[in-house]
Amino acid sequence: MRYLLISFCVLLVSCGSYSKKQNFQLDNSASKKFENPYFSDETKDYVYKATIDVYDNSFGGLLIIKKITDKEHRIAFTTEMGNKMFDFTFTEDEFKVNFILDELDKKMLINILKKDFKVLITENLSVSNLYSENNNRIFETLIYNKNHYYYFNRNQLTQVIKAKNGKEKVAFLFTDINNNIANKISIKHNNIKLEIKLKSIIR
Repeated sequence: MRYLLISFCVLLVSCGSYSKKQNFQLDNSASKKFENPYFSDETKDYVYKATIDVYDNSFGGLLIIKKITDKEHRIAFTTEMGNKMFDFTFTEDEFKVNFILDELDKKMLINILKKDFKVLITENLSVSNLYSENNNRIFETLIYNKNHYYYFNRNQLTQVIKAKNGKEKVAFLFTDINNNIANKISIKHNNIKLEIKLKSIIR
């Protein structure tokens, strides 16, 4: 019985929420919505020099993100010579693979890229909870039914953490920010060998 109680207590601790483990302070002034400012301008073509490292493979080229309408984004990854590696369309509720290179045409990888890019381009998000931590305001929201924590420092979005069972699974870091453009973006997965690095070539 004693070992059963100990195991139960360990289980409770391990299943604590990410916000509790980070000692976030709940902020009761939470609004119902907040906005991700990046990739929201229909007049801009967001072009990044990109590297995608997945397990023992590395793919380099250009990532182009374009907001087509209020509810549609197009994301294409090409070589620097212009040869397409993948081309995705995101609408409010749908995702479409327009093209993907055979070497990247893996169901698991496509699903991961879908979820990662959805975080980058989703503009209007519903707030589950609002927290504070030092100079950060952290908005908790759901994307594809998974908890995501958006960190704003002085009204700038600096990082997003995707968490599961209280643990950080994916970290999105935004640096060199100017006029609602994050000129450097890093997406790092902690449970698989996958990292995406983006550096803007248009300022």
